[in-house]
Amino acid sequence: MQKFNFNLKFVFGLLVPVFLNACSPPDAPAGTLLPNPYARAESSFGQLPPGREWGAVSAIHYAGDGTLWVAERCGGNRGPGSCEDRLDVDPILLLDTEGNVLRSFGAGLFVWPHGIFVDADKNLWVTDAATAREGRKGNQVHKFSPEGELLMSLGIPGVVGNGHYYFVAPNDVLVAPNGDIFVADGHNGVQGNRIVKYDRDGVYITQWGRTGAEGGEFRVPHALAMDSQGRLFVADRGNSRIQLFDQDGQFLMTWTQFGRPSDVFIDADDWLYAADSESGTGADRNPGWQRGIRVGKASDGFVTAFTPDPVTNPTGTTSHGEGVTADELGNLYAGEVAESAVRKFTRR
Repeated sequence: MQKFNFNLKFVFGLLVPVFLNACSPPDAPAGTLLPNPYARAESSFGQLPPGREWGAVSAIHYAGDGTLWVAERCGGNRGPGSCEDRLDVDPILLLDTEGNVLRSFGAGLFVWPHGIFVDADKNLWVTDAATAREGRKGNQVHKFSPEGELLMSLGIPGVVGNGHYYFVAPNDVLVAPNGDIFVADGHNGVQGNRIVKYDRDGVYITQWGRTGAEGGEFRVPHALAMDSQGRLFVADRGNSRIQLFDQDGQFLMTWTQFGRPSDVFIDADDWLYAADSESGTGADRNPGWQRGIRVGKASDGFVTAFTPDPVTNPTGTTSHGEGVTADELGNLYAGEVAESAVRKFTRR
């Protein structure tokens, strides 16, 4: 007789968060029974130079050496007062865990910095997910040295397309341990909706995905992460789920227990941090779920903690953290778009 292997831990990892959401009091947002081991700072994290204010932040990534990279939108978000017009402002900042700015660069290169990643060689990758009004820049992925030297760019400046070397709106980028590059493309939910893979030199390998809600389909693949098993995690925000793939694009599974993820970060110990900045902000945006940051294990999907958005019942806007990262002590750092801030959550 063939033995049937039943992974109870994996099943519990999927069902317990659903049970906790279902058992919340009728007037409480879903997820409120999970523990919250974090203290949220009231003031914004990071001391910018005099005369400069934070813009919208979705791009934030811990570098693993007591520092984190942030790409902010030059004091604004889109349009006047943002990077498109403020060509003398560096959008890319290196901070220590006390919030001191150690380095900055990137002035004049970006329209709308959106996603960020630090590779194994400490090089920095940043996506530019919009096109300038004049069509002269944007819709690219840039690779920088830690000192700010531009090493590579993917995409054609200011050109929108679905071809091998064009992007509709590159949301995020990830570099695998072997150097392969993955780009999540498509921000409006209609165009793009694909993952594009290149080799370490930027040569096209393959792509997968299309608009839809089935496995392997996307509506705004907003962020990427990879666990120690080499599985690629895609925050499929428009479908309120995370999809898991192998590195060749083979669909593995779908997780919905992390809410409507705008960002997902996986640390060296396979702890997964998912920032939900949109649940409940519209009738089609994961109604009944509460925005916030959910924490669990990438190995089995078990959600163990939740730090909620303190702003209740916003409509038509994102709130709380849209980008998320974590240091070795388990402290969280969130990039906030609506509040134009970086927030630190200290683990208690």
